Amino acid sequence: MLPPEVVAYYECGDEQNRLTARIGRLEWARTWVLLQRHLPGPKATIVDVGGGPGAYAVPLALAGHDVHLVDAMPLHVAQAGQAAEAAETRLASAEVGDARELVFPDASADGVLLLGPLYHLLEQAERVAALAEAHRVLRPGGVLAAVAVSRFASLIEGLRYGWAYDHRGIVESGLHSGIHRNPDALPHRFTTAHVARPEELAAELRSAGFDATALYAVEGPAALVEDPDKWMDDPVRRNWLLRQLDRIETEPSLLGASPHVLAIARR
Repeated sequence: MLPPEVVAYYECGDEQNRLTARIGRLEWARTWVLLQRHLPGPKATIVDVGGGPGAYAVPLALAGHDVHLVDAMPLHVAQAGQAAEAAETRLASAEVGDARELVFPDASADGVLLLGPLYHLLEQAERVAALAEAHRVLRPGGVLAAVAVSRFASLIEGLRYGWAYDHRGIVESGLHSGIHRNPDALPHRFTTAHVARPEELAAELRSAGFDATALYAVEGPAALVEDPDKWMDDPVRRNWLLRQLDRIETEPSLLGASPHVLAIARR
């Protein structure tokens, strides 16, 4: 289901800790804020498609939801089960699967998460198919949360950490083609992925049958902070930063400058 280089990238196991350090901590915190705001209250049925090692599935289970995790990587499914056990909770199910062909019945979920699959489906038709599957599985009024990686994410990250010019082929691949590539499998650089302008994400949601869509900058300009851990370790600075990001999260002129853009849509 996934290209070999993507499988190799995730088989290293780094995804399990990605959201617990540096800018990943802010990505997780902001995504969690948006999920809490928009998902229905417990006890909802949530399908976490591309749920990885359970970074959101486990907290949602702890909050009282029935969470079904689906991921293309067997390693991630196993890690999610272990994380749930360590947290003394349980997932309703955790299975290897394909976002474009879910096993769940029509209108069976109150919420569907697509926080990863869209950027590993390189063709528009594949992404629309995954979104249409989410639409099928959702009950009327159900909530979809779907994330795209920004077209400009590599440029922003490369400038922030100082590698943009030395590895300009990585930066330019996404900017010029909409497909981010790391052909030499350089460490700490993302693997093959579709990178989108915010309006592309909204258009694909409409193509899949979703009408009203709201787009939110996840990290926003905070992706540029010099020491993310310093901000996240200090409760006062952390809360101030999160409040400011709340205030500008839907500002159209800033959406593309956020490495991740999250769409909320309802069936």
